[in-house]
Amino acid sequence: MYKDQNIEEMIKGLTQELNHYNYMYYQNDTSVVTDYEFDSLLKKLSELEQANPGLIQPDSPTQRVGGTITKEFETVIHKYPMLSLGNTYSEQDLLDFNERVTKALGSTEFEFVCEQKYDGVAISLTYENGVLLKAATRGDGIQGDDVTVNVKTIKSIPLRLFGDEIPDYMEVRGEIFLPTSSFLKINKDRELNGESLLANPRNAASGTIKMQDSAIVAQRNLDCYIYGIYGEKLSVTSHLFALKKLKSWGFNVPNHYQACKSIQEVLKYINLWENKRFELPAATDGVVIKINDYHQQHELGFTAKNPRWAISFKYKSESACTKLESISYQVGRTGAVTPVANLQPVLLAGTIVKRASLHNANEIERLDIRLKDYVFVEKGGEIIPKITGVDTSKRSTNSDRLIYIDNCPECDTKLVRNEGEAVHYCPNETGCPPQIKGRIEHFIQRKALNIEGIGPETIQQLYESGLIKDAADLYTLTIPSLITLERMGQKSAENIIKGLEKSKTVAFKHVLFGTGIRFVGLTVAEKLAEHFKSIDALSKASMEDLHKVPEIGEKIAQSVVAFFQNPIHLEFINRLKKYGLQLESLYEEKEFESNLLVGKTFVISGVFQLYSRDGLKEKIETNGGKVLSSISAKLDYLVAGENMGPAKLEKATKLGVRIISEQEFTNLLG
Repeated sequence: MYKDQNIEEMIKGLTQELNHYNYMYYQNDTSVVTDYEFDSLLKKLSELEQANPGLIQPDSPTQRVGGTITKEFETVIHKYPMLSLGNTYSEQDLLDFNERVTKALGSTEFEFVCEQKYDGVAISLTYENGVLLKAATRGDGIQGDDVTVNVKTIKSIPLRLFGDEIPDYMEVRGEIFLPTSSFLKINKDRELNGESLLANPRNAASGTIKMQDSAIVAQRNLDCYIYGIYGEKLSVTSHLFALKKLKSWGFNVPNHYQACKSIQEVLKYINLWENKRFELPAATDGVVIKINDYHQQHELGFTAKNPRWAISFKYKSESACTKLESISYQVGRTGAVTPVANLQPVLLAGTIVKRASLHNANEIERLDIRLKDYVFVEKGGEIIPKITGVDTSKRSTNSDRLIYIDNCPECDTKLVRNEGEAVHYCPNETGCPPQIKGRIEHFIQRKALNIEGIGPETIQQLYESGLIKDAADLYTLTIPSLITLERMGQKSAENIIKGLEKSKTVAFKHVLFGTGIRFVGLTVAEKLAEHFKSIDALSKASMEDLHKVPEIGEKIAQSVVAFFQNPIHLEFINRLKKYGLQLESLYEEKEFESNLLVGKTFVISGVFQLYSRDGLKEKIETNGGKVLSSISAKLDYLVAGENMGPAKLEKATKLGVRIISEQEFTNLLG
């Protein structure tokens, strides 16, 4: 079709031409060619590339459509750590920030830059010689996942840069987000197709960027705003200058930032955007305030967790008022019954809210909530919105107090409420469908048996067809029995059987977690497995025996004892043994480096420079120490890294626990 000697030049030329048109369209809002002309050129390039795959350019616009399948994402170490910012909701904290900066610089001659704090997924983009080389998620701030294939589908992220003074190497930081319009469209389509709705734009963006199939990522129409640059030999000396340079190179830099000469101007910017931010195409939850000058940023430096030259002001959660239409009750795998408010649909923080959790009977009583009330709904950082109050001025004069249900909405069994607990439970664990299906879903999940090929829909089919009545029944399945199910082919059935066989090699701690003993999470299951070594020993353990295990308190011990006193559970365990699951620990003795930490207990919190969290845990244990998950007065050390949770810090300080840095920890080891 084309002359061989011209193919490489044609591919390079078309790539450069199409990238120029993209740059003009996305950065300058200018359509140089018609859509038809652009699509024709793109089709021509695609045909050439398909015939000559070895000549595809790294910045080819054909990569935008995706199509690559990624089984797992490689880990990327950030050359420049992706630190988080200190958050505040208080204007006084901003005044204090201004005072600290003034004192540290010994001058009032500095300038702020205010930017919107977009609620998305932080991303690091690496460019070499102006071409996108790698894209990585924030991860723990030190290392993240390589998501280059998926990021290349985002049209506003340039694959090749244009302009002057482009560094040979640089890392660009930004926020990937799902525009509100795209989010609403996706949910509308999902609703029409009978699919579950996406929770909110941020979670949708986060889930999309980690999808295995980049073709699906391309369909989601993600976008990205750029806000920072890192490198060794940059020609920029201030944040404002950097934003302008990034814009000139082809990056999508939002125009909503503002230089402020004083903290009073910063406060005016914050007040201006408190309501105006909802007009933006992306969800925002606050304002980021930075010192403009890079030399002053360098002079101010960093704390253990955050830069001293920046702070984040977060707006309070948005609230809306709407009508409570009805209340439905959901039954979980443990039998816990949760009331859910069904609301007149209302727009809240960029999403349409139709349901909100009411938690339990105590919460309904506390709110004095009644049917047809007008209620205040808040979203905050939660996925499921919550009701925070009632507008009693709109209440009907003949409204009646709500009476909590007495019987299970699924199996009609009389509900029970344990002393000291707020939640009602359905005790019919062997005959209540959502409990049975919930326990099976828990059993197959990644942290438990990690059985591939089975999901909630398959469990629903298996249960309704009578093929399974509990998780142990999964191991009685055969290919002939599976292919009787609707939409179940030979290959899918074979994959399920392979997944079940593979699960028989899963370690005891994961099997123990999968059994679903109440209050036994994976961490507790690991400690029980390590201490008792087998399910037989654990099943015979007394309350006194269980209390000897680190971090096993009264509530967990009672739950474990009660579990093994139930004949139905014992029969379930015996069937798992019969089918060949790992119900004993096969731990190898750890090779100890020293006994320097014998008798010492540690809690780890935050992100570290020298170790991963697992690496730090292993270092403590191989030197004789023990790692706990919660803080108590008996704890010896809290090892504090960057981004440590404030609650742990406050509790440790209050209890007088010694708080040490990563460097101080290494000093303990000499």
